[in-house]
Amino acid sequence: MTELAVTLEWRFLYIEFPAMIIASVADAARYEKLNPLFTQAFDFVRAADPAVLEPGPHVLVEDALVVMVNETAMKAPEKARMEVHNKFIDIHVPLSRDERFTWKERAALEKPSEPFQEEKDAQHYDDAEETSFTVRPGQFAVFFPEDAHAGCIGEGVIRKLVIKVKTA
Repeated sequence: MTELAVTLEWRFLYIEFPAMIIASVADAARYEKLNPLFTQAFDFVRAADPAVLEPGPHVLVEDALVVMVNETAMKAPEKARMEVHNKFIDIHVPLSRDERFTWKERAALEKPSEPFQEEKDAQHYDDAEETSFTVRPGQFAVFFPEDAHAGCIGEGVIRKLVIKVKTA
């Protein structure tokens, strides 16, 4: 009788541009190595007291890391438009209620509704979603420049953080 020895060799796949992330704030530390500003961004989130955060921008690093505290009306799914960015990564953190998002790979977008706006680092598209999901308070979603996304989908008003992180 012969023995068959099998050796498994694990190989790690290096992804130059990470895919969208949905995770718990409690697990945020595992993602902090993806960008040098993520640690500071997530430190802000962990320390944030939603009841006392003033609405508007909170600049943590000039032109590189800004936390927007938003209180905004949510919208119906058919009114949501996909958005992309070139220079910034978005981290969305719902504070007051669940938030529904849609997502599509940027490379698959076909229907721009406007030219890219450099001053806002944004462009909107009228494409249909590829997938949708819900992010709850205590969780976050990270959208890289390769991720088209639409948020604030639902009913009522939401209080949330949108953190703009300069790409590395």
